[in-house]
Formats: sequence, C-alpha cells, structure tokens
Amino acid sequence: MSTSDTQNILRIALLAAFVDGDKHARERDAIRDIAQGLGASTGVNLPLLYQDVMLGRVDLAQASRELSSAEARQLAYEMAVCVCDADGSSSAAEHAFLQQLAQQLGLGSAAAQAFEDQATGLSAAATPAVPAATAAVPLVAAAAASTAAPATPQASVDRAALERQIRNAAITNGALELLPETLSTMAIIPLQMRLVYAIGKAHGYELDSSHIKDFLATLGVGLTSQYLEQAGRKLLGGLLRKVGGGAIGGVLGGVGKQAISSGMSFATTYALGHVALQYYAGGRQLSTQMLKDAYQNVLGQGQQLQTQYLPDMREKAKTINLNEVMALVRGQKAA
Repeated sequence: MSTSDTQNILRIALLAAFVDGDKHARERDAIRDIAQGLGASTGVNLPLLYQDVMLGRVDLAQASRELSSAEARQLAYEMAVCVCDADGSSSAAEHAFLQQLAQQLGLGSAAAQAFEDQATGLSAAATPAVPAATAAVPLVAAAAASTAAPATPQASVDRAALERQIRNAAITNGALELLPETLSTMAIIPLQMRLVYAIGKAHGYELDSSHIKDFLATLGVGLTSQYLEQAGRKLLGGLLRKVGGGAIGGVLGGVGKQAISSGMSFATTYALGHVALQYYAGGRQLSTQMLKDAYQNVLGQGQQLQTQYLPDMREKAKTINLNEVMALVRGQKAA
C-alpha cells in the first residue's frame, strides 16, 4: 500500500473518531498522544494528520477521492466503521458519516451494511443485557469507590481459575493483534469488556456496559483511542490488509512478529483483568487514583510477560477464525 493511501486511510479514521463531537476531553487527549507516540513512520507524519483533522484542513471527499485502489477504499471504510463502533455503538451522526463515506468510496450498500452489521454485532455482544434492578451502580464521574453491595454475594471465588482466564484472554487478544483483518482488531475491546464482566460476575456483581466502560475510562483506557492505536500500528507496519478465504488467521510473517513486539493488546488485557480482580474482590473500595496506579503497575508486568507468551499467541493465531472470535465475544466459548 502506498504512503498516500496510508495517510488518507488514517485521515478518514481520525475524521470518524471525532464526527459526533461528543468525545470526552480525555479521549481526545489520548488520541492526540497516540498520534504523537507513533510519530513519523514509513513516511506518515501522524501528528500532522491529527492537526489536519482537528483544524479542518482535510475533508472526507478529498481523502476518499485520493485513495488509489479498491482494497484501500474497503480498508478505509472498515477502519471507520470500527472506530465508530469502538465504544459499543454508533451515534446518529456516526451512522450518517458512514453512509456518506460509503457513497464517497463507491462501495455497494449491501457489502458496506454487511460489514457494519458484523462490527456492531461484535461490540454489542461484549456484555449481556442486565436488568436495571440487578446492575451494579455505575462509577459516578469516574470515581471508583462505591457503597453498592454485590447483587449476589459469593462465599468463595476460585481466584486461580480467574487468573487463568485473564492469562488466556490476554493470549487470545495478543493473537488477534497478529492478524491482518480489521475485525480481528475490532474484537479486542469487546473481549476485554467480556473479561471484566466475567470477573465482576464471579464476585457477585452484574455489570452492564456503562459500568464497564466507566471502569476502563477510570483506568485511563479509552475505547476509540485504543482501537486507533492497535489498528494504526498494524496499518503502519503493513499488516492490516484483506486476506482471502474469509478466515481471520493464517498469515504470520515478519510483519506480524513486529506487530506483537510493539503492540499492547496482551499487556492491556492482562492489566485490565488483574486490576478488575483486585477491585471487585475488594468490594469496589479502591479510589480512582489507586486504580490508575494499580493499572500502570500491572501494565508494566504485562509488557514484560509478552515475550514469554509470544509462542502461545502465535500458535493461537494460526487457528483462530471469525466464528470462534464471535463465540468468544458472546461468551459461548472460553478464551
């Protein structure tokens, strides 16, 4: 893929990230930091692209028109869909943006809708519907402490089993970061949310998606920004592309090895799981700052463990497919 195509795909993804104008300041800051952190790579100056979007120096029509191939146009659309759905659903403004983008790119409405339905299905399945009467009280204003009692207190929790579940989920998400399709990247966040849900449930808390999103935000994990970082690393590394056969797995070359060495999916999943375990096991009594500090500490541990578990991730990536990922997100299969 040419540098020009990469630049325009990233411009479209950034336009999608800010289309509804409802991003929290911390999410905007996280996206800016990601652009600065990835820096200039393969001739792509991400901080400049970010400025172009924020200052209105680029528009959707121009970015779409300058894409040179059908593959680039399809990839641009898929990334935009995943950006819009990263936080669990797309707003009316985001849906209108995606319709306009499909038209600008000359994509068939049926194919575009089919992909959007797949992405929406992944994000919506992250947590099951929880009746309002039993759902855990959301973290108010990102403050972690809560006086709410567990809905169904558990006399004992198999901590070792939960730690295995966290490790397996981290390996699965690390494997997904090795894979070239956009939906493999899209699945990482729902699987992280599903993990937090399972840990809360094991301790007697029925968590809804709002609570889990607030928990992640309290730790400093933005959903849109996390997707952009994961997909951006793949795109800049030349890994994010279409593959034949309809399967997610099967393509593991040098680029894939590079992606996992610099990516964060294993480490972030590992850290989210262990901080959630500490938080819900302790009756949700940790303060916001304590949660943030714990997350940063365990994140460092997860980064150190990536190399140790890399063979497991690569082995997992050889066989995983879209149906299996959907089953994992829906909780129909263990990671």
